[in-house]
Amino acid sequence: MPLPERAHRGRGPLVLAILAIVAMLVPAGALAARTVPGPTVNVQIIDISDWHGALDPVGGIGGAAVLKAYFDQVRATSPNNLTLTAGDDVGASPPLATYFEDVPAILAERMMGIQVGGLGNHNFDSGLGRLQSQIDLAGSTDPSVPGTPFRYVSSNLSNRDANISGVSDYAIFEYKGVNVAVIGITNEEAPSLNLPGSMGTMVPTDSVAAAMAAKAAAAAEGANVFIAIAHKGVTSFDNGTPQGELIDFANGVSGFHLIIGDHTDVQWSGTINGQFVFENRSKGISFSTTKLTIHRGTGAIQAMAHTFHTPTAAAVTPDPAITAMLQPYRDQLGPILSQQVGNAARVIPRADSCGGSTGRLCESLIGNVITDAMRETYETDFALMNSGGIRADLTCPAIDNPTDFCPAFVPPPYVITKGQVLTVLPFGNVGDVIPLNGLELMGMLENSVFSMPGANGRFGQVSGLCFTYDIEAAAGSRVMGAVYQAADGSCTGGAVDLTAGSSYTLATNDFVVAGGDGYPVYTDRGATRGLLDQDVSEWLETAGTINPILQGRIVCFDANPGSGNNCPAILP
Repeated sequence: MPLPERAHRGRGPLVLAILAIVAMLVPAGALAARTVPGPTVNVQIIDISDWHGALDPVGGIGGAAVLKAYFDQVRATSPNNLTLTAGDDVGASPPLATYFEDVPAILAERMMGIQVGGLGNHNFDSGLGRLQSQIDLAGSTDPSVPGTPFRYVSSNLSNRDANISGVSDYAIFEYKGVNVAVIGITNEEAPSLNLPGSMGTMVPTDSVAAAMAAKAAAAAEGANVFIAIAHKGVTSFDNGTPQGELIDFANGVSGFHLIIGDHTDVQWSGTINGQFVFENRSKGISFSTTKLTIHRGTGAIQAMAHTFHTPTAAAVTPDPAITAMLQPYRDQLGPILSQQVGNAARVIPRADSCGGSTGRLCESLIGNVITDAMRETYETDFALMNSGGIRADLTCPAIDNPTDFCPAFVPPPYVITKGQVLTVLPFGNVGDVIPLNGLELMGMLENSVFSMPGANGRFGQVSGLCFTYDIEAAAGSRVMGAVYQAADGSCTGGAVDLTAGSSYTLATNDFVVAGGDGYPVYTDRGATRGLLDQDVSEWLETAGTINPILQGRIVCFDANPGSGNNCPAILP
């Protein structure tokens, strides 16, 4: 049986001296590059990325009970298994988890056999009290709590132990003389993705320096295989070459056998700086297995086989214990969240008009609906919603899923339920109205497109105005102008005055007003309204059958098309 994380289990001075001499004589990577004689041990790493408490299948894929069935199958192929996830295992969760403070998700992870989890930005969504209760539940040894304990790791949080307990830099597992260290990394941008105060006095420090320091400390305790679980992901590709914080991290560190990414919902694998790096799709849409044959004396990887898996729900029998554990929670929510609040003449997906699955590149139908609902409900001039706050399709799936909070129906129209709206807007955000002048409005729009062409949660969906930006201009100086939407919603109104001499009201949410996603902080002037998901549900109830269209509210312009148009392409 693998040992849980242990403290200060050292080796004798003679052994350490011999290992130091070997390290000096053998170039880095040389042992891994050739077959080393001697006994070996096989260890299989199982990983899911950015799970977000996805207890039920998404489009017929994943779900806790389904993943457990798949995990059991792959565990049967290896004598030693280590199951990991690199952060955001909870937060931005569907109603079945979020209504109960993610308790069902933590219990499901215990039952799925998760052994180590990282801390990503969403782990801090609801503050330190909620996080501590989740850490305690994950690690509970109470025999009445189902499943087996697991722990969280993060090596780059300053003031960590003054704010939370039960989290360490790394965990070490022993497999017949091979000591595997799992080192956690929290993304440096986490504070900007959470409400102020959500992380207490913790601040993510430089991840490369922290990872290398933790690796050295783990090696001093006897670890000879090193895995980083980093809440960082691939954000884009340049002629097929991956870009993003995960790639930057892999280029910055050295000596890790595996670097496991998270955060961006991208499936990718490759070797960087002599280290194998990979990331799965989010929400259990994919998981991976990495089978390692490890030399016992050196920790050298003599063979490796990595596979991405798609856990199709129909192909297995879902784990009955997890299904039974979730049923009481389902029974409580059913009468509340199955209430129909509206209809749509068409599917309203989270994806945007450029095909970005997270809706963070272009105007989207769902963004138009949500911002229209905010602007009309709060009676403001304009509305802006950060795309990072929009997490699912608005319309219920046409193919019935008996475990969701949607009925079986034959479209059109497409049904929208209260539970589906909550799935779209899971953070418990409050609507907020702020007065601002045109120059300040310009700043909000500039922040919205600051990261383009990279997909980023700050990308703003808008209502009441349409704006154009130059993707070739420097970030912060891209907005070319804006016009009002006409009475019919088209972008044919007069120019919006984006100078300090004008004044407007803007509907947004409390996360944006507090400076989340890099927006200016306007907490001193915001007027909070109702819970955003409830306000959108009530707007849908009075709107009749909605039929949103793309209206050109956000237009990308490339001032230098000769170098290739860098604007995201709108799908036909």
